[in-house]
Amino acid sequence: MRARRGSRSRGAVAASAALLLLSPLVLTACSGDGGATEPDPTPAGETSKAGKPKPVKETRDAVPVADPEHAVDPPGKRDGRLWSADILVQWDKPLDDALVKKIEKMKGVAHTERIGLGQVSLENRVLTVAAVDPGGYRNFTEVKVADFQEAWDRVAGGEMAIDQKVAKRLADKAGMIRLGSEESAPTLHVGAYTPQIPTIDMVVNTAWADDIEMATDNGLLISTDNIAPATIRKPLEKLVGKDVSVQMLDIASLIGLDPDATLTAIPTGGSIGTVVGTYRYRVIGGGRIAPESSWVAANIRTEVVPILGSVTCHKDLFPQLRNALLEVQQTGLAAEINPDEYAGCYYPRFIANTTTLSNHSFGLALDLNVPGNGRGTVGEMNRAVVAIFEKWGFAWGGDWRYTDPMHFELREIKRAG
Repeated sequence: MRARRGSRSRGAVAASAALLLLSPLVLTACSGDGGATEPDPTPAGETSKAGKPKPVKETRDAVPVADPEHAVDPPGKRDGRLWSADILVQWDKPLDDALVKKIEKMKGVAHTERIGLGQVSLENRVLTVAAVDPGGYRNFTEVKVADFQEAWDRVAGGEMAIDQKVAKRLADKAGMIRLGSEESAPTLHVGAYTPQIPTIDMVVNTAWADDIEMATDNGLLISTDNIAPATIRKPLEKLVGKDVSVQMLDIASLIGLDPDATLTAIPTGGSIGTVVGTYRYRVIGGGRIAPESSWVAANIRTEVVPILGSVTCHKDLFPQLRNALLEVQQTGLAAEINPDEYAGCYYPRFIANTTTLSNHSFGLALDLNVPGNGRGTVGEMNRAVVAIFEKWGFAWGGDWRYTDPMHFELREIKRAG
């Protein structure tokens, strides 16, 4: 039986007490007697700060299963050769077996691996999570990651593998990350810091998919081995159809995203996933994106709301935004929101200096009183106004680890009455 969404199983609670060894590859637990040792951040096989080589362990003790209710069979020792991660194909539905067989028979396709793909909204960053079979997926990673047995044992045991920079922004002191803004969203322990395949931010095993409300079989990794991936792009796109995302990962590894691909985001779980659906877009330069016109027509509206006047947002944001602003007005706090310092709701672009979507891309966030409420500050936002917005289902960026006090975003669907 699975752990209830939003709850922490006994295994997860035990994992949260682990000592985080800040290695670029793996986080190890406390010793059995409760003693802790000073973390050594040097990867195995490299030179420590003391100038001595850190030995590579040939064998490792069995890794305890952190979350038995979200565990899959351990992968065992790596089996088979490594494959280059050359192309990532993403559908908005489970893979068709017959179509996969046709792809596998294409000239230039050397090997494939089925995975699940979804996007989670974490502190205004829309990140990609992959649900994988650790034994097969590891063969598409770089050799030092593929051969780091403990990392894959931990993923199989219910923990998460994630890029270290992403984890440091999002994990709490116990090494836990909640995959969503709602309090009911599942919380996972970070088991390993590992470099990720381009465009993927974190990896979990498939037992977590139901809790995250994501697919396990809507993505396909393709290796072309010694053949340039671009040579099969056109025939592959023709085979899978125009609504499917086909990304060249060799390009993405250099510049962050494939500019010639139609990219797909499928926000998972909760309110965000419900109102966004499938979001397809193209990169148009200068940090801007062009969402699919049919999605924009179906979802984006311009309406008049109290205090701010005319604003452009997702249609499902307006009822709660209007009620929140009306209550601000009725409680005599309207002067605490300056309409001249409103910085927008819907703007289809990446977060500055990244290739990461924000909830503004969906029209589900807004920035208020920009001067005096910059990133990384406590801000000047009136806390009574904040409380009203939170009452109406908004999350406030001032509560985040790296604060953004001007920012409010949809957390859950709430209606009056």
